[in-house]
Amino acid sequence: MTTSHFMQPKTFIIMSHKFDDEWFPVLRQLALFAQAEEAKEAALQGTTEGLALLEEAFLKSSKGKAYFGGESIGYVDIALGCFLGWLKVGEKVANVKLLDETKTPGLVEWAKTFCSNDAVKDVVPEAEKLMETVKMIQAMAKASLK
Repeated sequence: MTTSHFMQPKTFIIMSHKFDDEWFPVLRQLALFAQAEEAKEAALQGTTEGLALLEEAFLKSSKGKAYFGGESIGYVDIALGCFLGWLKVGEKVANVKLLDETKTPGLVEWAKTFCSNDAVKDVVPEAEKLMETVKMIQAMAKASLK
């Protein structure tokens, strides 16, 4: 890690907690439970708003480099990169493009770079395997309503 990862640790920690506590639950709602059109639209709006904020944060913190903290993977990259598979699941379930080259070009490039990095490429969950988990959770939720 370079020293750029430690320049604003408070900002990075706040950002990752905000993502974990506010954005991921909306994405989870989109991927798992948003069956009704109204719920799906609300979850989709929350997800796209969160991505717009992440795009802005990425552009400010990366300063033109490949990762949030600079030239190498750091804390925020790991915290956010863990959710890339779930983001792809949300795209499949909602039949939308969430990471969009026109709306979030920085995040699109970051995601490609992150997922192809030797340090993480073999541990980032595949969307297909996560989709199996989603189907199982949906079936369990449906069965519990009976």
